[in-house]
Amino acid sequence: MFKKLVVVDGKGHLAGRLASYIAKEALNGQRVVVVRCEKLLVSGSAYRNKIKVMDFKHKRMSTNPKKGPIHQRSPAQMLLRKIRGMLPHKSPLGAAAFGRVKCYDGCPLSFNAKKKFVVRDALKIVRLKPRSRFCCLGDVATICGWTKAGIINKFEASRAGANRKWHLARNDKKKAQSNVPQNEELKKINAELDALLYYK
Repeated sequence: MFKKLVVVDGKGHLAGRLASYIAKEALNGQRVVVVRCEKLLVSGSAYRNKIKVMDFKHKRMSTNPKKGPIHQRSPAQMLLRKIRGMLPHKSPLGAAAFGRVKCYDGCPLSFNAKKKFVVRDALKIVRLKPRSRFCCLGDVATICGWTKAGIINKFEASRAGANRKWHLARNDKKKAQSNVPQNEELKKINAELDALLYYK
């Protein structure tokens, strides 16, 4: 499915599964944008994932910790790190593929009106068993020090409200157009066509 730009809605997807599909598409030359990364899901309980993230954050360079590794806290950066691990990012081909991937917390206004895609094989309802534990990547990031969750939720609520108003206004406009009274001449023509079984 090669397109100029593919926008993926992260809600309901498993982070690792989605990262593998995005890495493959990026290597094939596809530009991919992932929005609402805070709604991504991770298998396992929140406590288990918190311990895994905190263990990873304790890793550092013994001689100069400033040189790395750099531990990102936001869900979008966490997903980018997963995608980078699935790409040969130190080679020119992998670096170019990594440059074609963008991840965002929330949904920026520039992608609000664009069609969002879903990766079926990365959905939680497809991949996890019904009783399997899972948690939200945004919750894990908040536990581990991400402080922007409140701001993102506020902007997402306002964006959803504006979208709802727009859809209601469009539906009202369609209803008004469908209920436009027909003039007498048009009614006469429609009656003659019905008599001739034109529409049947």
